[in-house]
Amino acid sequence: MDIQLSADDLAFQEEVKAFLAENAYPAGEDYNKWRLDWFDKAGEKGGWDIPKWPIEFGGPGWSPTQHYIWEKETAVAATPWDMPFGLSMLAPILMGYGNEQQQQRFLPDIRARKVNWCQGYSEPGAGSDLASLKTKAELSEDGTYYTVNGTKIWTTMAHIADWIFCLTRTDDSGIKQQGITFLLFPMKQDGIEVKPIITLGGTHSVNMVHINDIKVPVENRIGEEDKGWTYAKGLLQHERTGLAGISRSLVALENLKAQASTVTRGNGTLMDDPAFRGKLAELEVDLLAVEFTELRSLASASTGSEPGPESSILKLKGTEIQQRIQKLTVEAGGIYSAAWGAKPVGHSFARGGMGGYLSSRSYTIYGGASEVQKDVIAKNVLGIKRSSK
Repeated sequence: MDIQLSADDLAFQEEVKAFLAENAYPAGEDYNKWRLDWFDKAGEKGGWDIPKWPIEFGGPGWSPTQHYIWEKETAVAATPWDMPFGLSMLAPILMGYGNEQQQQRFLPDIRARKVNWCQGYSEPGAGSDLASLKTKAELSEDGTYYTVNGTKIWTTMAHIADWIFCLTRTDDSGIKQQGITFLLFPMKQDGIEVKPIITLGGTHSVNMVHINDIKVPVENRIGEEDKGWTYAKGLLQHERTGLAGISRSLVALENLKAQASTVTRGNGTLMDDPAFRGKLAELEVDLLAVEFTELRSLASASTGSEPGPESSILKLKGTEIQQRIQKLTVEAGGIYSAAWGAKPVGHSFARGGMGGYLSSRSYTIYGGASEVQKDVIAKNVLGIKRSSK
């Protein structure tokens, strides 16, 4: 694939670099104020605050190459923290399936980062087999609202979310993919209880959410009743593409090389060790292959195509590569990585490396486990049909 940049693309790259340098976080400043100011300034550039939104909703209308440049440069520059749930996941569903009133109601606050969203998908008995969800939504006799009861699990950032987009069961008489309805409702209300789940890496990002007899107006339903599985599949394709983290992995790999260069090994450094360098080289080749797949996906999107099975390839390989980078970081830290839960000792990166490695074990589970992605690839890319026996 030819990724040689044209003169226009090179000029765009310089413009992006200049913007990122000019608006870098000034140490000691109020981070939250800087963060919101940063997005305001990006918006003034013509939709740079919502780079993946289509031009009719205020996006910049970039070419695939410009998207590629933006992803790489912002990964290096460490731009402000941004929650993806409203911006990258719910927004495309609102644009594709929501009515005009819903778009006008929700999209401006999503763009302004005024409202935090979380995703109510997985349940204690419905993870990789998401269509088995049991959270029930019963329509009132007058048809004006739903009463929702159930439990969601692994709900990322539910403890700080203002709203949730939630899959609910409205009919269980047919196949499990039917009878699912896509609802939006506020998190800060009686009847919703959020309980923290502390993950292996020692952090709190995911939660259990108990929903008890809350009322959701019908106008908060996206699309048709019982058709939520169709919308959910589209959202998962957007999510899986984002979870691949290709640009972040490119930066992380370069950081790993720099870290390994500080580790003494014999008369040289760890980077002089043929076995370690061989692992790095193999990882770099695999990452390059996934990067080309991402570029093909971007090229397809530029023609108006929705994400397809390539999103499963990106999610599968991208998350595996992230795990491999974390594992090699622990290997580079050596014995000092074992002290990750105490005061840092030895190499400065060792403590964070072990924490990152432990957290990374979930990468190949959330957003659709690797086994699910392999099924999607087998069916939609290789044409292998599931046996009826």
